[in-house]
Amino acid sequence: MISLAWKTLRHRKAGFAGAFVALFCAAALVTACGMLLETGLRGALAPERYAGAPVIVAGDQFERRVVDKGDGESKVKAKALSELRWIPERLAADLAAAPGVEKVVTEVTFPAGDALGHGWESAALTPFTLKSGRAPEKAGEVVVDASFRGENFTAAGRTYRVVGVTHQALPSGRTVFFSTAEARRLAGRPGLVSAIGVFPRVPVTVKGALAYTGDERGAVEFRDGDNARIKLISMGGAMGGTSLLVAILVVVGTFALSIQQRQRELALLRAVAATPRQIRRMLGGEALAVSALAGVLGAGAGIMLGFWLRGRFVALGAMPDNLHLVLSPFPMAAAVLATVAAAWAAARVSARRTSKIRPVEALGEAAMEKPGLPVGRLIAGPAVLAGSVVLTILLTTLDTEAAAGPVTMLTALAWTLAVSLLGPLIARAVTALPLRGPGAGGYLAARNLRAGTRRMSSVITPLSLMIAMTCTILFVQTTLGAAAQEQAVAGTKAETVLGPGASATAAREVPGVRAVTEVLRTSVRVDLERYGAQAVTPQGLDQTMDLGVVAGSMTGFGERSVALSTKAAGWFGVTVGDRLALTLGDGTPAELTVAAVYTRGMGFGELTLPHALVSKHVDDPRGTLLVAGGDRAALAGAGPLLSPAGNSSSGGAAVNYVAMGLIIAFCAIAVVNTLAMSTSARSREMALLRLVGTTRRQVLGMLRQETAAAVLVSVVLGTLISAITLAATGLGMTGSPVPSVPPLGYLGVIAGVAALALAATAIPARLALREHPAEAIGGRE
Repeated sequence: MISLAWKTLRHRKAGFAGAFVALFCAAALVTACGMLLETGLRGALAPERYAGAPVIVAGDQFERRVVDKGDGESKVKAKALSELRWIPERLAADLAAAPGVEKVVTEVTFPAGDALGHGWESAALTPFTLKSGRAPEKAGEVVVDASFRGENFTAAGRTYRVVGVTHQALPSGRTVFFSTAEARRLAGRPGLVSAIGVFPRVPVTVKGALAYTGDERGAVEFRDGDNARIKLISMGGAMGGTSLLVAILVVVGTFALSIQQRQRELALLRAVAATPRQIRRMLGGEALAVSALAGVLGAGAGIMLGFWLRGRFVALGAMPDNLHLVLSPFPMAAAVLATVAAAWAAARVSARRTSKIRPVEALGEAAMEKPGLPVGRLIAGPAVLAGSVVLTILLTTLDTEAAAGPVTMLTALAWTLAVSLLGPLIARAVTALPLRGPGAGGYLAARNLRAGTRRMSSVITPLSLMIAMTCTILFVQTTLGAAAQEQAVAGTKAETVLGPGASATAAREVPGVRAVTEVLRTSVRVDLERYGAQAVTPQGLDQTMDLGVVAGSMTGFGERSVALSTKAAGWFGVTVGDRLALTLGDGTPAELTVAAVYTRGMGFGELTLPHALVSKHVDDPRGTLLVAGGDRAALAGAGPLLSPAGNSSSGGAAVNYVAMGLIIAFCAIAVVNTLAMSTSARSREMALLRLVGTTRRQVLGMLRQETAAAVLVSVVLGTLISAITLAATGLGMTGSPVPSVPPLGYLGVIAGVAALALAATAIPARLALREHPAEAIGGRE
């Protein structure tokens, strides 16, 4: 039967093209996601600023904690810090006294305008050398890198004179050097340094810090590197898992349609004494041959897709430019194995019924569909439906984006799988309605739909999948974003918002200003779990911000206070007056008293902390200013103007759209693939209709109305699936089951799907109708 499988492949190239395309796309997606995942696990950041120092001594950039595993054993869990952990400057003296150390160089790093500022004494860490001019000696002097043009440099509300220019400039951003004393003043961390360079490379150990060599130095220099790797692990895993599930669903549907179109051939093989085992071996051999070729070629295309994704993520700021993709054979091997296994299993499952029934029954079913569902579908359909209900209920209980995100996609897929399994029953129920379109095309379409419910079901599945996944992916972002924006707008009482770098002192001096609140965005960890937070100055807070306090009060909010959202209070099991232990972004522990509990956590952060506490523990203490009163034009002199509540938008939405957009594209390819296969396989039927007097226009009208009926049913099913999923997500995340769906966005999705479906039907139909009916009906099936 293997030799027969090769012969069928040679003579049915067009029939297997659809399966090949689906498998090719699946392998490409899995490879690209695997590359992202592996880069998150094993990727390294090459140092730039610290490239000239063989050893960098800096703080431990992880928060570590010993946790009990529950079986008498314990392990150390480590979570990356979101801010740089500084170390005591006195450690430089200890390192200088270590055996073999010839020189140590201290370093402070701080934001200075649109550049990173340092003391000139740390230029040797790159190294930076002077191209012209001299080193800065006075407080008002700076040395700039080769990318700078001009005679003055402005930072922190002061203008500095450029006294030197370096030969070098870093790819990652601009660099400016101050005198040692001025750099320490601007850094605002007396007695602390961000890093210490050690020359030459010798083993050093110092209490309270770690030694970094090689690419480890890049992790100290680029604080967003560890966060980017964590995002890649999460995104690669979520995308890979979702892609694989979608691929399995698409591939199973494609093989089921392909085998359905070969019912006559398989029935004849059974009639001439082919055993069920031989039929299964033949179909399995075909699947292995097609999937192996598609998997290898798709894995190669997946490498290019992975590099394209990396380029998009770098452009969107989701990963640093010097975090390069890890290229190894593992993602490609996993993609090929997954593709081959999915194709083989899909072929075996799809051929199960045809290979088992008696030859005479097989010939009968090839001519006319048998009513009812196979026993396997009757069992699996309700089971998956019940599982979908369970996942939906679970989703209503998840109130963190990290937990709800993967379950949201899984819920939509589960409902779509239930539709796929019960598709023939749905199609039969729809076609039983006494509805038909106009003219002869409408009459023929109604009769065809009633007679071919399995074919209609095979078309409904990818269409419903595309609508459900597209609406879920797009509108879960708008739902969460709208909830956050609504809370931010409702809670922002200030008339003016000034951007980072604005001077609070200058804003307070503007006539008519009643209150100015300084706001910083950061993150903290509670029991190693990371939560978004804001830090605010308490003076005049009641005039600039309304958090929606439901317990306690923000009056008297001091440096040892914390306010929590209702969600966070529930997570931590605390209330007003309780003590909460947390870790600031740079690893500094703090124990604060809960002063208030509020409702607008999505708009302002789950925790609100004192600005005086947090500003000393963030890499960039320049936040936004909320200003109540004063003339907006006059306030423009204090800093850049922003729209009120403009900081509530999610910067990660674009990244999610790019990542999940690939799955939407895969669904679109599946729609085109299925409809093109379904239409091309009906060339003999169209020829017969032409021979009995049906015009070409009537045949095309029949096909358009059949596709329109399938699209209409799919729109209802896909919309219902996404509505259920979005309602459950909204109920858990925002407390409201009503999703935020832009009408034009939804109509655009439906119009796009309808246009795609009609085009995928019309093009192959017109090609098939070019051939003379007598020649077409006598051609090979």
